Amino acid sequence: MKITVIGSGYVGLVTGTCFAEFGFHVTCVDKDEKKISQLNQDIIPIYEPGLNVMVANNLAKGRLAFTTNVHASIREADVVFIAVGTPSRRGGGHADLSYVYSVAEDIASALEKYTVIVTKSTVPVGTGRKVEQIIRQKRPHAEFDVVSNPEFLREGSAIEDFMKPDRVVIGAETERATAIMRELYRPLSSPETPLIFTSRESAELIKYASNAFLSTKIAFINEIADLCEICGADVQAVAQGMGLDKRIGERFLNAGPGYGGSCFPKDTLALIHTADDYGMKISIVDAVVESNSQRKQAMSAKVMAGCGGDLKEKTLCILGVTFKPDTDDMRDAPSLDIIPSLMKSGAKIHVFDPQGQKEGREMLPSEVKWFEDPYDAMTGTDAVVILTEWNEFRALDFDQMKKVLKKPCMIDLRNIYLPSHVQKQGFDYLSIGRSPVYGFSRSKKTALRVV
Repeated sequence: MKITVIGSGYVGLVTGTCFAEFGFHVTCVDKDEKKISQLNQDIIPIYEPGLNVMVANNLAKGRLAFTTNVHASIREADVVFIAVGTPSRRGGGHADLSYVYSVAEDIASALEKYTVIVTKSTVPVGTGRKVEQIIRQKRPHAEFDVVSNPEFLREGSAIEDFMKPDRVVIGAETERATAIMRELYRPLSSPETPLIFTSRESAELIKYASNAFLSTKIAFINEIADLCEICGADVQAVAQGMGLDKRIGERFLNAGPGYGGSCFPKDTLALIHTADDYGMKISIVDAVVESNSQRKQAMSAKVMAGCGGDLKEKTLCILGVTFKPDTDDMRDAPSLDIIPSLMKSGAKIHVFDPQGQKEGREMLPSEVKWFEDPYDAMTGTDAVVILTEWNEFRALDFDQMKKVLKKPCMIDLRNIYLPSHVQKQGFDYLSIGRSPVYGFSRSKKTALRVV
């Protein structure tokens, strides 16, 4: 079976490479000639752990190819994945489907045999039906089916998510398309990986509903964290006590500076506007979007409070600017709101991020100073602020920090450290939703308060 993936961005590149790893012949297509040239030279345009090795292996074995020739790739394919971007439209939250519909036009022009066309891009309800209409209007006698197969890839662990998914969702309308999709995902067939076959509309909505629900969990625990700070509770103990309830689950209950990235911000807005198009309101998701926006703004005030209430003439070291660890993605990262706000309050900013400098230089103010080493970034600063929980920030050398900082002060917006441990090192320490005199120890059964 030959597969063509149109769009060689994050989703398309990971999807195509993983199918090639299964043994399929995959061609990834993109109109960006520079990107395709780099990929053919084994230069990966994104940071994703393990992806560079997998791309190199499959290029060498001849199972993976990259090209700008859209029509030739479509003609040769049995399955065509649409994996182009669906960003929020300017001036509103509707998903911009222009790239998806443009690909549909290309497919209509190139079809020569029965082909399964799969929307992998995150798209609103009804998009698959519109793609079918576009192709059918141009090629009324062509043999094809349009299927929805949303992706659930987490940046930083995308390969594992593809190879060991919680579920595979497939919205197919015919037995022929269902059989091909089942064969496509046969390498994943196991009791632990359910294949969910449903309608296209249901598959499209599953993606948006999932992301909106996860966003809700994040916004909820962040508001609970604020309450914890007022009443003296420990948000990590509260989160663990909640998460052990199997109806709730422990994931996405980590308090922090708010969600960001390429999915949650745009998908919550798109779901709100989709509901609005159908004449209804999703008030819970509306509240989540507003809560998350306020959260990012509140974090700069928290940093200011941790620095004595005044940032004028002070320099801060920011550790981590990407929206999460193990990625170079800066899209809607909390840092894009927090750092400019701190600068408006008078702070000078030093930054270290293991992978975020390339995009960060383009998206953050030019006055930000970038460093290649975390301790160099700390040198001469008044406080260290942890914005992204990269693993290399989890075991910082406190003795070295005290030598280079003006004052031993840490503001931990990801709750990486135990307050008691940091304070024993002689640091002023401020975290999220926790009393400064108590720490927290995770186990599968018990939440411990450690003095």
